[in-house]
Amino acid sequence: MMGGEALFIAAVLVIAGLVKGAVGLGLPPIAMGLMVIVMPPVEAAALLVLPSFLTNAWQMLRGPYFRRLLRRFWPLLLCAVGGTLVGVDWLSEENARIGTFILGSVLALYALSGLVSAQLLIGAAKQRWLGPLSGLTTGLATAATGVSSIPIVPYFQAVGLEKDELVQAMGLSFTVSTLALAVNLASVGALTPSIGPMVGLAVAAVFVGIVLGQLLRKRLDAKTFRFWFFVALLLLGLYLAIRAVL
Repeated sequence: MMGGEALFIAAVLVIAGLVKGAVGLGLPPIAMGLMVIVMPPVEAAALLVLPSFLTNAWQMLRGPYFRRLLRRFWPLLLCAVGGTLVGVDWLSEENARIGTFILGSVLALYALSGLVSAQLLIGAAKQRWLGPLSGLTTGLATAATGVSSIPIVPYFQAVGLEKDELVQAMGLSFTVSTLALAVNLASVGALTPSIGPMVGLAVAAVFVGIVLGQLLRKRLDAKTFRFWFFVALLLLGLYLAIRAVL
């Protein structure tokens, strides 16, 4: 990897970690969205697996609702794993152009879901089939893009979870999806000892960003920050989708 590319990737990871620390989300969407500008999606996903797992596992375990959420959402999580494993080679370099288009589209949808102020509510009866469907769709999107936010985040927001439950539920879902994605990446030879030093630097860069983001959170209005984060993510998603088809 060229020195300029390495510096760009390190800066991206710090920024993605900063957003994660400031608003509690955005690490894989920002990091994948920017890193695929200079490297294939499969390589970007391989660098992100460990920092994503560590940050999401911490979010998953930080709270008293883990067992309750696992009992409630295990069918959804199982479908997310299945959907991810189905697309074992979708992030390969041969599919990079298609993957970049899908990634851009997913980022744009994720940003729009964050910008829309209307709160959807899904009743208990619909949750029985919408939950597994959301998990399956999220798994397929994870396999194709390395990002596991759509449609699972809007779904969790629509099923009546309290704020702390929502944060822990997202951590649980992201952790499971990251582990399934790691299986895919290992299956295609993307996780090898040779990337160990870069993964270590990626973890360090992300956690530097998270610390900075936590400090920034105390000084900024979270609502305004989230708004501009989603606007920037929407523009990035549109850019990637358009670039992939031109």
